[in-house]
Amino acid sequence: MAKKKNELWEWTKALLIAVILAAVIRFFLFAPIVVDGLSMMPTLKDQDRMIVNKLSYKIGEPKRFDIIVFHAPEQKDYIKRVIGLPGDTIEYKNDTLYVNGKAYDEPYLDEYKKQVQDGPLTDPFTLEEKIGRKTVPEGELFVMGDNRRFSKDSRHIGTVPMDKVIGKTSIVYWPLKDAHIVSVK
Repeated sequence: MAKKKNELWEWTKALLIAVILAAVIRFFLFAPIVVDGLSMMPTLKDQDRMIVNKLSYKIGEPKRFDIIVFHAPEQKDYIKRVIGLPGDTIEYKNDTLYVNGKAYDEPYLDEYKKQVQDGPLTDPFTLEEKIGRKTVPEGELFVMGDNRRFSKDSRHIGTVPMDKVIGKTSIVYWPLKDAHIVSVK
């Protein structure tokens, strides 16, 4: 009888340790997220399941073109691409991104640009027109969805404070046939 109790206690301890370990990983290191909507097409599809690395920006800084997850004003989590970093000026003209006056190539948009026949994929704008400032504020990011015509992003909700950023994401794990690592550029 004592042996059975000891074995039950050992199993209970192992289960508790597994649950605590899973909770620590889930809340502090990595978390699953589901892409909800078409705002990141063609890079990410609706209902793709991804892993969010919550540790990435605790030990490092965001880079231009990272795909991030953040808490949006509507009490939802959004997935968007970092376009502007603190201090950057942002402008789009003739479907080309200009950061601090320098043109940037966005190869992840090439496929979509070919499909669009009735004007630019990204309508022209300046940062000042969208957020009322010439540069991205310190501690904030300017983000956009890859599906520029159908994305609610910094052009509509303003810049994203770093304390609202959950983390970086680049691994699609489901559906299994579409599993891949999303390239930043």
